[in-house]
Amino acid sequence: MSNDAAKSLDVVYAASSPKDVAERYDAWAERYDTEMASLGYRHPTICLAMLTRHLPKSEGPVLDAGAGTGLLGEWMAIAGYDAVEALDISEGMLKVARSKGVYQACRYGVMGETLPFDDNHFAAVVSAGVFTTGHVGVEGFPELVRITRAGGVLVITIKDTLWNGGIGDKIAEMAKDGIWEVVEETPSYVSMPGRPDTVPSRVAVLKIK
Repeated sequence: MSNDAAKSLDVVYAASSPKDVAERYDAWAERYDTEMASLGYRHPTICLAMLTRHLPKSEGPVLDAGAGTGLLGEWMAIAGYDAVEALDISEGMLKVARSKGVYQACRYGVMGETLPFDDNHFAAVVSAGVFTTGHVGVEGFPELVRITRAGGVLVITIKDTLWNGGIGDKIAEMAKDGIWEVVEETPSYVSMPGRPDTVPSRVAVLKIK
């Protein structure tokens, strides 16, 4: 295990506010790709696999919500999704993402607050590693629903501690209320096998009604 990578993760998990999250990711941005690779980071790969099952590559646009340095954007481009936009809370991370040239646009935004997109804009939103410790919870759902068109999909990783702490129930409640349909839920998996104490996560695929 990379001790530096583990320490960097602990720093961002301990953030106390959106401003704090942004500042900690700004400081990590230049090392992020290398350090996460050392931990065997799986969320972007699994999200891409789920996206390809539920959205043809000819459809778009797609939002990478919490894009960070653009790891998922790189792989979406390889898979043939060419209408992809990025959103992140950290300008430092977005600077790295822009340098990769895989997004049509990179926008600053805070999930859980009003996002800088029109209603019903996206065919899909993918969010890898965002619904996790010290980051985003159920407060992030309403805006993702607003900006996704009817029939579009949300592909979201959710750490099991958050799932069992209320997010799973909220997803079921919103399905019962006719806001979305749960079309797929993966088994729990370890997102960073290079870190033995990693809490498992899962992916939920939600189709907007």
